[in-house]
Amino acid sequence: MSTGTGNPSQPGTPSLLRAINDRAALELLLEQGPLSRTQLGQLTGLSKPTASQLLARLESAGLVMPVGTTAGRPGPGAQLYEINPRAAYVAGLDVTPERIRIAIADITGTIVTEHRLPVSPDQPGDALAQVTSALDTATEAAGLRREQLRQVVIGTPGALDPATGLLRYAPHLLGWQSAHLVAELTAALGVPVALENDVNLAAVAEQRVGLAQGVQDFVLLWVEAGIGAALVLGGRMHRGHTGGAGEIGYMPMPGAPLIKHVDLETENSGGFQELAGAPAVLALAAEHGLTGVSAQDVVNEAVKRGAEAFLRTLAERMATGLAALVAVVDPELVVLSGQVPRAGGEVLRSLVQEELSGLAIPRPRLLVSELSGSPVVVGALQTALTSAREQVFSTH
Repeated sequence: MSTGTGNPSQPGTPSLLRAINDRAALELLLEQGPLSRTQLGQLTGLSKPTASQLLARLESAGLVMPVGTTAGRPGPGAQLYEINPRAAYVAGLDVTPERIRIAIADITGTIVTEHRLPVSPDQPGDALAQVTSALDTATEAAGLRREQLRQVVIGTPGALDPATGLLRYAPHLLGWQSAHLVAELTAALGVPVALENDVNLAAVAEQRVGLAQGVQDFVLLWVEAGIGAALVLGGRMHRGHTGGAGEIGYMPMPGAPLIKHVDLETENSGGFQELAGAPAVLALAAEHGLTGVSAQDVVNEAVKRGAEAFLRTLAERMATGLAALVAVVDPELVVLSGQVPRAGGEVLRSLVQEELSGLAIPRPRLLVSELSGSPVVVGALQTALTSAREQVFSTH
């Protein structure tokens, strides 16, 4: 048995207990908003003196701040405290070959600025230049310095291979193929950077603040220019051995060409992509006399005009692709996201549900995402906030 003088992290030591209490208080302030010393003591089970010491400690560390007093009771109001929003900031990016969406949020999750920036044709293959430009634009607009960011999370159409560090499944994202991309971005920017698949981030958004809250097993189907899926099993994102779980765009489908070697010329053709991706939606719309600049436009128009033949064919294609996932995973919920499902709304959702119900497979609930803005950016911010809060709340 050890007879040493003790370790600050040893279970039961005062420093560890303080850290646990501090973390619990910070989580409560995040979840429930401004609280008084008495309220915080009641929720944590701490005595008034201990709660007072805790708040003084957190205020001194710059993590909480006074924000007025309680009202509506006899006598003087009690001082209220909330999380100091300036304690830390994070950034979330959604990157495609054509544009970058970026938002910055404070430690409470409040968005302080967001932008949509076109990718310069002069720098179509320079990941560092693109991210630097986006971060500098956003931080300047928010009145921040880049070093005030605790975490940057970037969503891309590909997925990092954990064995090689390479961004796979995204040959069209030029200049993002370095085996040391994350380390290079982190070193050059001076801010911790993480890369994640864009559809996985959309699923994180649904899991944290969307329709999949509390759901342990769900699938998110993303339909825009490209098609992808995210799988959450037992409450955890399933990425697969190479990080490519959910890369269903090239999944073999009846009636679609079989693509065996993907390159820059074929990256948006073949398989599921050939039947339900944006180019296929536009082609199908033309067959039904519908015209529009984008897949979102034609689906919107189809819903307005009641073009059932077009919508039913599209629903059948989406359901056929979903069937392979549903038959294997048997999820409780499928969330339809991306521009095409959101444009189709309840009309398209009900048709996809009907088509799935006619197949001899499990029949999960289908819902259309209700998130506003970019689900990818929302998921990137949520992921970054988890990391930043762990750092800030655990090391003050």
